[in-house]
Amino acid sequence: MHGLRKLPELVESIYDAGLDPSLWNNAVAGIRDFVGGQACGLFSKDSISKFGVTHYYCGADPRYIQLYSETYSKFDPLTVLPPHGEIVSIPDLVNFDEYRKGRFYQEWMQPQGCSDAANVVLEKSSCPVMMTVLAGRRMVDPALKHRLSLIVPHASRALLINHAITSQLTLATALADVLDNLASGIFLLDGFCRVVHANSAGHALLAADDVVRSVAGQLVTSSAEANQTLREAFATRNEFVLLAARDRAIPLLSPSGERYVAHILPLSSVLRNGGERVVDAAGALLLRKVSLGGQSYGELIARTFDLTPAELRVFLSIVEIGGVPETAAALGIAETTAKTHLHRVFAKTGVSRQADLVKLAAGFSNPFVN
Repeated sequence: MHGLRKLPELVESIYDAGLDPSLWNNAVAGIRDFVGGQACGLFSKDSISKFGVTHYYCGADPRYIQLYSETYSKFDPLTVLPPHGEIVSIPDLVNFDEYRKGRFYQEWMQPQGCSDAANVVLEKSSCPVMMTVLAGRRMVDPALKHRLSLIVPHASRALLINHAITSQLTLATALADVLDNLASGIFLLDGFCRVVHANSAGHALLAADDVVRSVAGQLVTSSAEANQTLREAFATRNEFVLLAARDRAIPLLSPSGERYVAHILPLSSVLRNGGERVVDAAGALLLRKVSLGGQSYGELIARTFDLTPAELRVFLSIVEIGGVPETAAALGIAETTAKTHLHRVFAKTGVSRQADLVKLAAGFSNPFVN
């Protein structure tokens, strides 16, 4: 059959268009040449309003493509769409003699030198995607329909690929926008703690080169102990291990004296590629500056541990400022008084180190716990 030797090359171009929609115009030109039509196009038609719009085409005057969308799509004989994948010509849809008297033929088809067209639904939805091949002055014959039938399954699959890629890109873009609007730094890390992705706040923290930095692409914190914890957690590439580490607050003190807290977050199993191998990121790290002076946090901590106002002030000062001397100076009290309150805080909270107070306080502001 004419052109069959070119079918593999044409099918390849169709799947290329499935991966890159900008190639569809070349693909429809190949389809037109293969089936022996005058023009070919992909278009959508709303099943209720009958409004149609052409996405990709070849062999037609752009002015008529615009006229179809603006006026003639509602006069198209395709008022009732055929079943998905079934190729129909105009005589299959309407009385051909009556059709030749109507506006669609008189004002749109005939001026283009066309009488008949082969149409097929490639994607069924509320606004189906269709392919049409204008046959010129001749009628659509069985040979043309057969050649087109060899193309239809591949074009349908290519459109599915288009939609799958578009959906994933849309989701990825939306998630990236959400992450970039967070004040906390988010770092997606692989099994070697290398940064796969960071949000805007994360990039700002790296640029500050203070509490965290990037060394040969690997995230390194200001704490050797924290670095060891991160390396051990992410090296496992085990979602359950990362999930267990989620509630563990990792306190960090920057060289400039600012306190931060980090939390490890597991990533969903949707990132897994078939088996146990994670595609890129093994997990995520959320990093934010400790700021617990707000009334709501203070009240919650005080109620939970039955702290007096003086004990709460020392608790928060230890977390935000540092040791006993600094707390005493900040609160305007004697160091012995600060130590007395601190020991009472230790007794009520059940911890024995100032670093544990930071972890404890961070847990109250951990959005993944409360």
